[in-house]
Amino acid sequence: MTKLLLTLHVLAAIVAIGPVTVAASMFPPAARTAQEGRLNTVRLLHRICRVYSGIGLAVPLFGFATAAAMGVLGDAWLITSITLTAVAAGILVAFVLPRQDEILEQLAADQAVERSGTVQLAMFTGIFNLLWATVTVLMIVRPGSTTGA
Repeated sequence: MTKLLLTLHVLAAIVAIGPVTVAASMFPPAARTAQEGRLNTVRLLHRICRVYSGIGLAVPLFGFATAAAMGVLGDAWLITSITLTAVAAGILVAFVLPRQDEILEQLAADQAVERSGTVQLAMFTGIFNLLWATVTVLMIVRPGSTTGA
């Protein structure tokens, strides 16, 4: 059962979190050039972020189930990963997705999008991506692991 849960956890992370990190990273530059007829691209990137962030809820659910099955719920590396995951989710929900909404509204109303707005969005997206990269490293290295890695 542990192998199945771990497989589902990893697949959910790849399928759900991967597209969010890529689409969120592509959004600011696409928004800067959206005045040149690329509004559909920006809308698509935003939709990918919204839909896959919802699907991404499966990642921690499978993660908790896997950790419980492995008996590692109290391990420091896992608690750190859970904390970083929560912070990443908070940044996505509180800063990335709302800023994307604001920029889309501006573009739809044919208003100019200030570069500072897309730069700030890119910063929050970068922090989100960095947190996920750190969680990924923690999941692979697992300090104190007996896997020999």
